Amino acid sequence: MTTRLFVGGLPWSTTSDDLSSLFSQAGTVVSATVVTDRMTGRSRGFGFVEMGSEEEAQSAVKKFNNSEVGGRKIIVNEARPQADRQDRYKDGDRGNRHGFRRENRRNDRRKDY
Repeated sequence: MTTRLFVGGLPWSTTSDDLSSLFSQAGTVVSATVVTDRMTGRSRGFGFVEMGSEEEAQSAVKKFNNSEVGGRKIIVNEARPQADRQDRYKDGDRGNRHGFRRENRRNDRRKDY
């Protein structure tokens, strides 16, 4: 069974191929993905690597966690399952929307002296 790893702190220039070749030193890499921003296409500085077995995944964590890649210290640990989208916004509340209220606009807060 494959094990998915989270890799954080990656240099912005890291590609999925770079990540795959790095982790292949610890075992069989099933897939490697660097997460990118949808709007700009730029790396967000983290990614996921799927290793061929639990033993290879543990080996990769021991070998690469807190190691330096491209001048940056990376964090490697077992990925947690993604939370359901409904759980993130309980009761439909999406958080503070004060930016859309009229009384919070910058011009409305100015005082005329």
